[in-house]
Amino acid sequence: MKYIKSVSSLHDHLKDENVKIVDCRFALADPGYGKNAYIEDHLPSAVFFDLEKDLSSNVLEHGGRHPLPSLDVFIEKLSRFGITQKTTVVAYDDGEGAFASRFWWLLSYLGHKDVYILDGGYKAWKVAGYEVTEKTPFYEYAEFIPAIQDDMHASYEQVKNRKGILIDSRAKDRYLGLVEPLDKRAGHIPGAINCVWTDGFENGFWKDVEAQKERFSNLNKTEEIIVYCGSGVTATPNFLALKACGFKNVKLYAGSYSDWVSYDENPVETGVHPKL
Repeated sequence: MKYIKSVSSLHDHLKDENVKIVDCRFALADPGYGKNAYIEDHLPSAVFFDLEKDLSSNVLEHGGRHPLPSLDVFIEKLSRFGITQKTTVVAYDDGEGAFASRFWWLLSYLGHKDVYILDGGYKAWKVAGYEVTEKTPFYEYAEFIPAIQDDMHASYEQVKNRKGILIDSRAKDRYLGLVEPLDKRAGHIPGAINCVWTDGFENGFWKDVEAQKERFSNLNKTEEIIVYCGSGVTATPNFLALKACGFKNVKLYAGSYSDWVSYDENPVETGVHPKL
């Protein structure tokens, strides 16, 4: 599938000077896990980006649980690792896909055209028997010049005034309002339909493009589509899959449901939306 690289493909190009690898491993229940796992071992030449320290900014009253990072700070870190618009970048996590997809979305948002996700992630690399290392690589500084793609992002106001399709990427029980382990009100943004992000995977690997097209076969490709989740992380695999299926007008509501319910006056719905 477009935007996805197999472990064998990456291994074949491991020594290419223009290829940079980014480790995005993270655990929401243990924020220190990703960095500790990287220190223990990682793919050769990989650098580490932390979900909360590098791919998000500080949590405020509004903006959600994982607000977008300061772009200046994010761009500076890309530059320190020698990542430019001409670099081929492959991101991985433990195989779940969400954290690597967050990095993929951010780099794509900055206009990068050659960024991919490692299919199956770190786990698939280890199963294949490929080498890992404890060494932290050094790269010469190279300035990353952004070309921000504003049409990839939906603001809070755009979500409130939308005319197209709104997709909730969370687990069905959270969408229905049966449970809510993280946010202060259960349910979903009114009018949203549910396309669970994990349905795009099978046994830790991304489903092929035909299977992804089947997931979204009830959607109109001519309409604007806005995807969200709890905090703007697990919606990014759905964003990627939609783009790979040929949907042109797709946006991420980065603040997502946690931003929506931070405004007490905003309504929420429970149960299944009539469109389903």
